[in-house]
Amino acid sequence: MTPRLYDLSSSWTFPNTQQEVWDVIADPDMAWPDWWPGCMLAKPLERPTRTGPSDDDLLLATTATLNFKASLGYTLSVSYHPTYVDSPKEITFDAGGDLAGEGRVTLSATKNGLTQMDIEWRVRPTSRWMTFLSPVARPAFTYAHAVLMKRGEAGLREYLARQNDKS
Repeated sequence: MTPRLYDLSSSWTFPNTQQEVWDVIADPDMAWPDWWPGCMLAKPLERPTRTGPSDDDLLLATTATLNFKASLGYTLSVSYHPTYVDSPKEITFDAGGDLAGEGRVTLSATKNGLTQMDIEWRVRPTSRWMTFLSPVARPAFTYAHAVLMKRGEAGLREYLARQNDKS
């Protein structure tokens, strides 16, 4: 059985500058568990001992594997390896683990001075149970993804607000 493709997208908007949002989401040390509820590092970051001099070079040399606890009770382990970085506007990455495919995050300034973050995923489940259940559970998996993303958006919003309060 060929796993079904999931095209998933989210848009988040923040009152912070594009650079402030970028500095958190494109952190080469992958501090996402600091702000994303239900997210934790599954294993240490993978990267060669030598990388280029910039944060972008370090980011491109890094593979992070994160566990995400879904609202339906299961946990997905997903690896992210950036393939393209255009700081502070865009990052594309390959995904592996329980979901294989690719993703893209773009940041842009809105007319009213906010920062919009658009997230696109094109992934297929790799685990047998998800592949088997996808034909009937697709709506539930899509719902669980939406809830997970809302938790991430809320967590990032709170984290950015705390960072601004420290300034």
